[in-house]
Amino acid sequence: MRYALIALTMTLLSLAVTPGTARADTILLMIEEPGCIWCARWNEDVGVEYPITPEGLAAPLVRAQIRDGVPDGITLASRPRFTPTFIVVTDGVEVGRIEGYPGEDFFWGLLGRILEYETPSG
Repeated sequence: MRYALIALTMTLLSLAVTPGTARADTILLMIEEPGCIWCARWNEDVGVEYPITPEGLAAPLVRAQIRDGVPDGITLASRPRFTPTFIVVTDGVEVGRIEGYPGEDFFWGLLGRILEYETPSG
């Protein structure tokens, strides 16, 4: 709860000081399923801190269950087949994907690369 409040405050502050330029709507879509040990590992290693990181502020996390399909308004390059799958979506379109979670360093490195090179603000 405390982390959520900090993340919300930081997000609101960043919006308040951001000039009125057009910004792309970017999210990180996490495809998961009950019982996924790698999803649980990500939640433990990264999930708590994610909302308050620069990456989390640039691409807020949206969760979806693999069996429920993709949220409305999102177009993906292909259907997710593994959990977890992390998909960076900008303006409703997939721009990058990380399949699986073999560790925190791997995740942050790949996500940073996607956000830096694939999103319009990067």
